[in-house]
Amino acid sequence: MSLSASDLKDLEAALADRLYVQISGWHLYLGDADLASVLAIECSARADQPAAIAARQAVEAVKVNVAGGASQLPLSRLLPPAQLRDLEEILEPYCG
Repeated sequence: MSLSASDLKDLEAALADRLYVQISGWHLYLGDADLASVLAIECSARADQPAAIAARQAVEAVKVNVAGGASQLPLSRLLPPAQLRDLEEILEPYCG
């Protein structure tokens, strides 16, 4: 199951403004990092699962280029634990 185009756009906007990666005390919001869209798509693909499972699987699936693309890390390695809980909360209305 995936989300409608309207729901996907709403989800992307929520992710862009609320979630961030944290590196050395700096917060880089997903919208600024150009990661909100890809995370929204990954979450949408998992919308048939409970929010907690969908959130964890989606952040593992999203790969973030570091060092100019020389390496990749899963988004889960860059999100503080509280941000994962926020993602679960954001996904609640979309998952089932």
